[in-house]
This record gives sequence, structure tokens and C-alpha cells, in this order.
Amino acid sequence: MVTVVDRTTVRHPEKAKRPDAPIMRKPEWIRVRAPGSPVYRETQDIVKKNGLVTVCEEAGCPNIGECWSKKHATFMIMGDTCTRACAFCNVRTGLPQALDADEPQKVADAVAKLGLEHVVVTSVDRDDLADGGARHMAETILAIRATAPGTTVEVLTPDFLRKPGALEIVVEARPDVFNHNLETVPSLYLTVRPGARYYHSIRLLDRVKLLDPTIFTKSGIMVGLGEVRNEVLQLMDDLRAADVDFLTIGQYLQPTRKHYPVKEYVTPETFKAYKTIAAAKGFLMVSASPLTRSSHHAGEDFAQLKAARAARQQSAQPERA
Repeated sequence: MVTVVDRTTVRHPEKAKRPDAPIMRKPEWIRVRAPGSPVYRETQDIVKKNGLVTVCEEAGCPNIGECWSKKHATFMIMGDTCTRACAFCNVRTGLPQALDADEPQKVADAVAKLGLEHVVVTSVDRDDLADGGARHMAETILAIRATAPGTTVEVLTPDFLRKPGALEIVVEARPDVFNHNLETVPSLYLTVRPGARYYHSIRLLDRVKLLDPTIFTKSGIMVGLGEVRNEVLQLMDDLRAADVDFLTIGQYLQPTRKHYPVKEYVTPETFKAYKTIAAAKGFLMVSASPLTRSSHHAGEDFAQLKAARAARQQSAQPERA
């Protein structure tokens, strides 16, 4: 069973010294209804009975009501405690517990019980492990394949910084989609994502395609952190240079006053413009809206990804005389 650390633990002790950042009032276009449907509660029950952690809960995702009411959940493996302290993230920071060797099968069993056609598996950063948890993630993919062979698998991975060979272990397990989020533009990494390196993340995504061109690659960013338009457009170019297939862009929402503040609520019109520009740059798919999140509508998106790739391959074939 996944060990859950006492909830009284301070999530970001190193942030406790920072002055509270005021939380801007949310505009109407990003307000959502509170969850509570019968199917939502059924999904919640399955997650709890299997002793699992979901990023839906840990990250305070605004789409949890919608997704869990459709029996969609993003499983977060390797515990609920991260070794990093990104300024935007609501997942607790500290020294993680040892890995649960039974967790891959527990996730696979939950996937089968939920009857998922597509599942997303993510994890906390585990810089304390020699392989960053890559072997554990690969075992989870393989367990899902064995227990629910009809389910397609998407992974949302850490960056495996300074973990040689880790990426290869995950790619060898052949997930259908490999997602690694850039989160923000490079100029904001020092304050927003200080434990990561922007160009390392770009190279990680590029290497996935070099290792296995059949795997779809995906990345996402948040806006409203203080980035400017040209930085977002350059980031799109960097991802296309790495042959990334799918880009997601969503509004950053400040989890608590201890976290990085929202600098701007980006309008729906700006999101539409970003989507148009990104599509013109050659992404197979783009999802851009205030409530877009990496795993939101992942199953439907995967079906569209396959169709978009097939259409592009078809159009690239020379016409027969």
C-alpha cells in the first residue's frame, strides 16, 4: 500500500518563509462546479480501496469533478512526496518513503476495475533514487499491459535529470504517449521551476523520438506566470524542433498564498490565438484553453492524435499515376 505522509506536514517548508502572495480573483471563465456525482464517488472509492494516489487530488486539479464523473483518473505513483519544490506545485515536498513494490499491480487492478480505455500515469520527482524511479514506472506500464491489455498508456514523467539510462528504461516499456511538461518559458525557470533545466527537458523529448519514433510525444505549459507572447512562440518552436506531437496550454492557478502568484488571467481569445499559431507551426494536436491540463480529455485526445498522424502520413504519400 502506498504510504501517505501525515497531512499536517508542511507541503513546502522552504516556502513558508516567503511572504504570502495575494490570490487574484478568478474570472468567470475559469470557475467550475464542485464535484459530487455518484460516478465521481465511485471513482474515489476505487482509488482509496486500492491505496492509490492521484495527481487529480494532490495537485488540486479544477477538472477533477468532470474527469472522475467519467471514471477518468491520473494515477501518481511513487508516493505523494516530491524531492523538488517547484513554486507553482501543490504536491508536498520532503523525503519520500521507499517505493511500494506492489504499486504497479495495484494501479493495473484499478485501471481494470474502472474499465479505462486510456490511462495516464505520472509521478513525483524521485531524485533520491538512482534511476529517478524509471524502473518503477516501466513496471507500472507493463503491469497495465498484462492486466488491461485493451488500455492505452500515457506517461507524464519527471525530467530524470542526472539519471543516465533512465529515459531508455521508460521508452523500452513502450508507452503509447510520452508526456513531459516544460511548464513555463526558460526565463522563469529560476523562480518557477528551479530544480529543472529547460534545455534538458527539450533534449529529453527529442531523445524519445530518436529512441522510438512510433511513440507520441507531448508537452504542456502554464500561462499567466509573467511570460510574454514571443517567449511562448519561441517555446513552440523549440518543441517542434524536438518533433513533439502534442502541445497543451492552460491557465496557471495559484494553489495557496505560499505559492507563486498569478500574474495574469489570460483571456480565452488569447488561448485561441495560441492554438491557431501552434497548429500552424506543425503540431499534430494543440489543446489551449483556461482549463486545459495535461491529462484532461487524454483518452479522446489520443484517438485524435492517431487520426491526425494517419491523415498526415496519407497526405505525405505520393499520388499514384
